[in-house]
Amino acid sequence: MNQTVLLQFSGPDQPGLIAVLTALLANYDACVLDIGQAVVHETLVLGLLIEIPSDNFPRLQSALAAKCREVRLQVSFTPVTKAELDHWIYSQGKDRFIITVLGRSISASHLSQVSAIIAEHGLNVDRIERLSGRRSLAVHTSTSNACVELRASGRATSESSMRAAFLATAHDLRIDIAFQRESIFRRNRRLFAFDMDSTLIQGEVIDELARMAGVADKVVAITESAMRGEIEFQESFRRRVALLRGLPEQKVCELLGTIPLVEGAEQLIGTLKKLGYKTAILSGGFTFFARHLQERLGIDYVFANELDIVDGHVSGYVRTKIVDGVRKAELLQQIARKENISLEQVVAVGDGANDLPMLGVAGMGIAFRAKPIVRQTAGHAVSFLGLDSLLYLIGVRERDLNIATAHKTEDGRSVS
Repeated sequence: MNQTVLLQFSGPDQPGLIAVLTALLANYDACVLDIGQAVVHETLVLGLLIEIPSDNFPRLQSALAAKCREVRLQVSFTPVTKAELDHWIYSQGKDRFIITVLGRSISASHLSQVSAIIAEHGLNVDRIERLSGRRSLAVHTSTSNACVELRASGRATSESSMRAAFLATAHDLRIDIAFQRESIFRRNRRLFAFDMDSTLIQGEVIDELARMAGVADKVVAITESAMRGEIEFQESFRRRVALLRGLPEQKVCELLGTIPLVEGAEQLIGTLKKLGYKTAILSGGFTFFARHLQERLGIDYVFANELDIVDGHVSGYVRTKIVDGVRKAELLQQIARKENISLEQVVAVGDGANDLPMLGVAGMGIAFRAKPIVRQTAGHAVSFLGLDSLLYLIGVRERDLNIATAHKTEDGRSVS
């Protein structure tokens, strides 16, 4: 006869503990059914669910108690009934979710309110992990990142109402909360597609051109109306370009390099390239600026609108097919097919209403510092951190980045 027992260990972490404890289990023919471990501030918490011949358990219990006194661990033994074991086996089929909390700092109040929403919707938190670097989660600076990931399981009463609750709480607390189903694709994304204006760069190229042409107020008004979804994008684009008529080409070229990147853009794209991701800019802006970013950042694909120049001046006409929201979604699917990438492996990032179609077809659509209608519609929203925080949403830990940076030869080649 066998019996099932839950072993729980806690105490100061040190090298070799797992080897010592599992060697003892092996001596008494124990089978490990489940194992989980966490280390918080150099304190170990370890749980093992074992099945062991009933005749061997008393001797194992005595041996483990003696060994734990030697290595300064506390140990407890909890018998598990067949009904409890059956419930545990059944629970493996539950829905599983990942809730990522991001902010300049994360407080106990933040975690309390997030975990309350999880519980209210019938889910149980199975695991909590810090993805940001080893510093105080509560330290707030203008450029700091703090990230905690919660893994939860159960039968959610309503995913849509839970997502809405997270969105409202994130807005109130001025943090970001991402909610996604755990799936095989979460750590196997392969393509990131970005809008350009106000997503990769801090501003709108067409607004800057309008300022040079002395029509800034008129163009900004049309831009904002289009981003709110009040004017159809193609019509708004033609109106704005028409206002630029006569602007000298020399002035257009002066704009290159003058609009700064959004916080974290270089870190994000540099890391994605290092990890082998493909990247794309799908923009309703202009190709002359998008190609400048392509060269600077090493973007793989660029699709945007040509700014028509005639006799050294902006013509004010649109002579090519406009890259609007529908076209962005088409181009995203086209790139995915070319690269043999499933749409589930695609991440799309944008801020305006014309980005919603591509955010909708991507496996992960992220509204980044977006307009309210886009935040409410997209699957995910990040409003308070830089673009580099998106790495947390695909499961990249800060220590992973540090290790990748450290493992370089002098000539910059990666080493294993």
